[in-house]
Amino acid sequence: MAIQITAVRLEGGSNHEHITHLWWLSDSTNQEDSSTREQLVSWIENQGGKAYTDDGRGNRAHVAVVTPSRGAKYLRTHADGVWTNNLLSLPRR
Repeated sequence: MAIQITAVRLEGGSNHEHITHLWWLSDSTNQEDSSTREQLVSWIENQGGKAYTDDGRGNRAHVAVVTPSRGAKYLRTHADGVWTNNLLSLPRR
């Protein structure tokens, strides 16, 4: 199953906001739902889930898990061999 990430919720101060929740749409069922960042990290890593963003013009960016040397795992987009910040360009909820 693949999902399109459609919106995010950020929390934290002005120096370091981070994504806490993501809203998504299932490609196979058209179901809309939301998950925490931790839930989606686990789904991608442990269940082989696939997620992406779409800019509305058909350009997709794959969502991948990043494991920093310190701190919690997080999600980031990867397109054309380059790490990008497409998730931060999505609508906020």
